[in-house]
Amino acid sequence: MILTTKTQKTPSNLAENNNLSVLTFLIWSKFPCPFLGVLRLSKIFLVFFVSLWFIPTNAFSQEKELLNNNVTWTTQSKNSSESMPVGGGDIGLNIWVEKGEIYLYLSRSGTFDENNTLLKLGRVKLRLSPNPFAGKTFKQELILKDGYVQITGTNGNLKAEVNVWVDVFKPIVNLEVKSNKNISLEADYESWRFEDRITKGKENNQNSYKWAPQGIVKTFKDEVSFQGNKVEFFHQNKDESVFDVAVKQQALESYKSVLFNPLKNLIFGGSMQGENMIIGKKYVGQYLSTPFQGWSLKSKKSSITNRITISLYTSNTTLEEWKRGLSALEEKGKVDYDVSLKASQTRWNEYWDRSFIYISSNDSLANQAGKNYQLFRYMLGCNAFGSSPTKFNGGLFTFDPELTDTTLKYTPDFRNWGGGTHTAQNQRLVYWPMLKSGDFEVMKPQFDFYLRILKNAELRTKNAWGHNGASFTEQIENFGLPNPAEYNWKRPADFDKGMEYNAWLEYEWDTVLEFCMMILETERYNANNIQEYLPLIESSLTFFKEHYTYLANQRGSKALDVNGHLVLYPGSGAETYKMAYNSTSTIAGLKSVLHRLLELKSATEEQKKKWQAMLKTLPPISFREFAGKTTISPAKTWERINNTESPQLYPVYPWGIYGIGKPGLDTAINTFKYDLDVLKFRSHVGWKQDNIFAARLGLTNDAANLTKAKLKDSGRRFPAFWGPGFDWTPDHNWGGSGMIGLQEMLMQCDGKDIYLFPAWPKNWDVHFKLHAPYQTTVEGTLKNGKIENLKVTPESREADVIYVLK
Repeated sequence: MILTTKTQKTPSNLAENNNLSVLTFLIWSKFPCPFLGVLRLSKIFLVFFVSLWFIPTNAFSQEKELLNNNVTWTTQSKNSSESMPVGGGDIGLNIWVEKGEIYLYLSRSGTFDENNTLLKLGRVKLRLSPNPFAGKTFKQELILKDGYVQITGTNGNLKAEVNVWVDVFKPIVNLEVKSNKNISLEADYESWRFEDRITKGKENNQNSYKWAPQGIVKTFKDEVSFQGNKVEFFHQNKDESVFDVAVKQQALESYKSVLFNPLKNLIFGGSMQGENMIIGKKYVGQYLSTPFQGWSLKSKKSSITNRITISLYTSNTTLEEWKRGLSALEEKGKVDYDVSLKASQTRWNEYWDRSFIYISSNDSLANQAGKNYQLFRYMLGCNAFGSSPTKFNGGLFTFDPELTDTTLKYTPDFRNWGGGTHTAQNQRLVYWPMLKSGDFEVMKPQFDFYLRILKNAELRTKNAWGHNGASFTEQIENFGLPNPAEYNWKRPADFDKGMEYNAWLEYEWDTVLEFCMMILETERYNANNIQEYLPLIESSLTFFKEHYTYLANQRGSKALDVNGHLVLYPGSGAETYKMAYNSTSTIAGLKSVLHRLLELKSATEEQKKKWQAMLKTLPPISFREFAGKTTISPAKTWERINNTESPQLYPVYPWGIYGIGKPGLDTAINTFKYDLDVLKFRSHVGWKQDNIFAARLGLTNDAANLTKAKLKDSGRRFPAFWGPGFDWTPDHNWGGSGMIGLQEMLMQCDGKDIYLFPAWPKNWDVHFKLHAPYQTTVEGTLKNGKIENLKVTPESREADVIYVLK
């Protein structure tokens, strides 16, 4: 291994005494480098150095460490809030055992109804007779390595085991029951959508109408019936949906026939059947505050082995075609059970081998942070191949809302902040950590979300302002138009028809740039072919160039300022600094994306000239002072503060303009320490990202404390069910920001440089594997403040590793 230290990384220049290790410092002292450059150890000294510091091992103990992260319960749950997540492919289940009965909520990516509520696909209840879960011995365990839940129980001489797993490659849920004596099963499918339901008041926060419904809003009933020896269920969207309402509201009816509409002809649902199962009774009941109807399957005869499959099928098609598709899926579920199980387990094994962070410390909260990092990553991995991105406000694992807020006695379909509504500032935090965890395929649903709505966003721009480029608003529907409630029904008649009439969201266009950067980073990290996404990135940039030229020409005769720069006014610093002039978050985003585009080897000279020209028109970042210290300003000027974000630190994260080893680090640290707004807004809750800022700045104590607060046990039975925070439970942007912070404490990347332990407490032992740019993985163990082993793949990248140890 080659150790690299750079002269600008001397102890005096590192934040918060973020020194190189004592040994590294001694090497520096003995072999001083009188010029700015790179100090590399000779091969002879390297052998001696490695023999002292590194203790080679034949294999890491990752499998054992992962086993220690399993979640095990030895008592049953009180209700659905004490459920456990399990899933795969694009399906998420909440599973719990209550009063001796096994319950499952079924969720799947992309199941949006006419109102854009992300509907669950029902509830399943499993009863065994005689009941092994009526005895004194009980165990429910989430087995992370293989991605399934196992429930065991003993009642006298009766022992039983129930394994619940989702086929990663086919949308099929499997329940396998094994017992030492013959038992009978009753499997119930329960639906609260057995009749139309009028949604009123805050219940409409689950859909796209939110607080501004136009007339009566209904969640329409599903169709549920016995078909042979199975239960079949589906929801078929009506011809008219919130898409039609938004198109009319936003004066886009002339484009309606060519606009992308994901709700049109959408049918989703499935079937439940089982070996040795026949139809039983139909019944009614109530779970918590929600009435339901149930359809039962029961065993023909008792047996020691039983299997139930739930096949879930979604398609934009006719009902006849949907039924044929479901039937074909059911047939696939009947064959090659062992092969499918092995393939799914192999996929989960590979997922865990790909990346991990295991912490062992005397600090119990640090250990919780490490474990919950794994648990939340498991939840993210359950939507690897979804038709829609994982929602920040609960993902696939929401449960009955009154267990989050006792005043919300609504159905299990409820989540705050909508189902098909995309809130970009929140969504970004769900997806950024997937770069360093190497989960590039899991990012695709988020990228495709924007790609699908690109043409709608471009048509919207052309219709409103007559220029080119895609305008993506902060609150955006899955069909690419602003959320109707945020667009506002009470807007002035002559108000700009391209704008949301909303104090928080007006002029906030720049969050799409983070997703553009993520796409570009998958090319840098994993050599992904991103050609299909380049039109999205270029159109997003075109919007800023043309829109702010358009606005300047509306105000006067000059499109650029005296320095030849775009005048980014009116703009927005996140949702916080409103009516901003030259917002720092916008400038940083545009500059970073353009610089990254210029690095693309596939770019043509013509493209590079265009990007270089735009780069020259971007204004500089502004600064201000606190306590005599220069700090980054959120904008040149602004009119009011609406929210509690800190976009003045976005040049630190996500944009990486300031950070360890870069000019201006002291200014960025001053912003974190002295900016009164930043101090007032600081928190670990929800989407707050102060832990990430601290890590990026090398402020170890702040990073550790804020990240521990982020990733500590949630207070619910499942440790990673955080929230509601500012959003809903389980809060996925809470978990995502926690993951990012922990990663950045361990490893930061700048160009080809890989900084290890830039904000890592030396008393936190850790075994980790993370991904770095240029198809690189870094795996190592830090114990008692010393690296015991390190593996950089490919080996040629070892020369780019820089150690920043306390």
